[in-house]
Amino acid sequence: MLSSSMLLAPLCRAFGMVGAAVALATGFLTLLSVVMRAVWSQPIPGDVEMTQMGIAFAISMCLPYCQLQRANIIVDFFTQSTSVGTRRVLDAMGNLFLVLLYGLLAWRTSVGAFSVREAGETTMIISLPMWWAYACLAPGLALAGWVALVQGLFGQATAKQEVQA
Repeated sequence: MLSSSMLLAPLCRAFGMVGAAVALATGFLTLLSVVMRAVWSQPIPGDVEMTQMGIAFAISMCLPYCQLQRANIIVDFFTQSTSVGTRRVLDAMGNLFLVLLYGLLAWRTSVGAFSVREAGETTMIISLPMWWAYACLAPGLALAGWVALVQGLFGQATAKQEVQA
């Protein structure tokens, strides 16, 4: 798992940095639009459309790093009293289930992007192509699925190993 983490960690980190940068830029866009609305009664046209697309993209780009760090919410109330081996098996099963979910979401957002592109759908105010929003989600979802697959098949590295990677 360590070598797999060493290969995945830099890619997940890069995705996370892009996601964080887009979220920050989206926050500044919102701030600027609110200031423009307050001072000149004129917000940035399409600010809500751009915010929706930007935050969706940012979240999908941060998912792989979140998966790598095992930062998903886990309800372990029922497994606290089980053995370490049982928890490992349950964690592996959970990761493999996440592979299915991430894979399904990546596949359907990709198919949706092609469908929306063929239909020529655009946003209402500034006419951004809607397929962009769908297409941008697939890479983050696919990478998060890859991370979950590696974790499910080979176990999970310790936090120290992941930080070193």
